[in-house]
Amino acid sequence: MEDLLLPFQFGFMQNAFWVAILLAPPTAMLSCFLVLKGWSLMGDAVSHAVLPGVVIAYILNIPLLIGAFCAGMTCALATGYLKDNSRVKQDTVMGVVFSGMFGFGMVLYTKVETNVHLDHILFGNMLGVGSADLWTAGLVGAFVTFALAFKWKDLLLHAFDPAQAQALGLPVKLLHYGLLSILSLTIVATLKAVGLILAIGLLIAPGAIAFLLTRQFLPMMLTAIAVTLLAMTGGVYVSFWIDSAPAPTTILFLTLLFICAFVWRQIQNAQRDRIAA
Repeated sequence: MEDLLLPFQFGFMQNAFWVAILLAPPTAMLSCFLVLKGWSLMGDAVSHAVLPGVVIAYILNIPLLIGAFCAGMTCALATGYLKDNSRVKQDTVMGVVFSGMFGFGMVLYTKVETNVHLDHILFGNMLGVGSADLWTAGLVGAFVTFALAFKWKDLLLHAFDPAQAQALGLPVKLLHYGLLSILSLTIVATLKAVGLILAIGLLIAPGAIAFLLTRQFLPMMLTAIAVTLLAMTGGVYVSFWIDSAPAPTTILFLTLLFICAFVWRQIQNAQRDRIAA
């Protein structure tokens, strides 16, 4: 039993577990909306696009989180403007915008001297999480969780039928840009833990897994939260024993859970078809 509890005896592992617990609810709940709304690529675009904001914030000696949030919102707003004012489809616009901003960030990074390792920005450093990072994850996570829980019905209607939401008098634009702001904030909160590249895994996989397991939205959100908690805490725990990085291990856990959920759904569909026949 002592060996099993060994990871909990180290301060850096305790912080890693805490940040996993703090980030699981907001990322899981947000992933449900992104999956239903078809915004998977938007999450990928915003997560990549925050890199130049991080570098510029470092140059200006301001909090990196401010730069990351501003860059994420710039990407989202630029994508919306180009989609509305050109013949190019949204997914194509997002591909151009986020790859351009990511390239710009890489060029900026090579031109400045910094003690922030690029790997930590791209893939996170969960074992290097400090008290300030925990406070950031906790505050942002609490705000995002409360906002999504408070407005989930309006956001759900907006995700399924924006035209009906507008006909009912809902502030469609406010919901649209509010969700984009929440997306940017969530990516900022996950920056230290899982980095820019792997953040999309936390923002898409939980919702996709829950979507395969249930057909009702509230159970979907609860399932996504449970799956994310299991994957993140399990990833941190297993990474200690196999000497791997916690963030990639967490994403691998989510991928395996998605495969299991997919297989389970296929079995359920096959049984239902046999009964119907």
